[in-house]
Amino acid sequence: MKLLNILFIIYCLLAAALQYNDPDPYIWIPIYLYTAWICYLATRNKYNRKLYITGLIIYIAYALYFFFDKTGVLNWINQHNAENLVQSMKATKPWIEETREFFGLLILILILSVNMIWLRKNNINRSI
Repeated sequence: MKLLNILFIIYCLLAAALQYNDPDPYIWIPIYLYTAWICYLATRNKYNRKLYITGLIIYIAYALYFFFDKTGVLNWINQHNAENLVQSMKATKPWIEETREFFGLLILILILSVNMIWLRKNNINRSI
C-alpha cells in the first residue's frame, strides 16, 4: 500500500501543479495538496479519521454540485451527448470543464476511500 500511496502523492502533486493556469487555482491546488498530504501520512502509517471524513464530505458535496449544476455533468450528458472531454477547453463550453472537475473529484474520493478502508482494516490508528 505504501507504493500505491506514493503513486497517489505523485498524481496529486502533478495535478496541483497543472492547476496554476486554471480559472480557480485557489480552490483546486489546495484540494489536490490536501489529498497528497493525507497520502503522505498514510505512507507513515498515520491515520486520522477526521481528516478523511472532512475531505470526503467536501469532495462529495463539490462533486454533487458539479453533477447537478446547470452546466455540469447532467448537462454534458443530456444536452451535449457526452461530448469528448479531451478536446481543448473553451469558455463557450463550461460543461466540459465542470465534468472534468467532477471526474477529478471522483478520483480523489476513490483515493481517500481506498486509504481509509485499508488503514481501518489493518488497525492503523496512529493519529497525527
